[in-house]
Amino acid sequence: MLESTVSAEGQTTLPTPVRDALSIKPGDRVRYVIHGEQVRIIKTVPLNRLKGLLRYDGPPVSLEEMEQAIADGASGR
Repeated sequence: MLESTVSAEGQTTLPTPVRDALSIKPGDRVRYVIHGEQVRIIKTVPLNRLKGLLRYDGPPVSLEEMEQAIADGASGR
């Protein structure tokens, strides 16, 4: 089990195994998600890193076709 000390200013250092597990580097941002008495630390991903993550190699699709696909998916069709 890993632990660290909280300073008088409310700061702590993430232990190396935690930083390694989340691939956290200096300057990265983390988010804290509170679940009752537990807190989860999640590495945030800047939007510019998501560019190109989802690829679509088919023909162009109209907004109406996208909306229809969303409606079909929501209705289970």
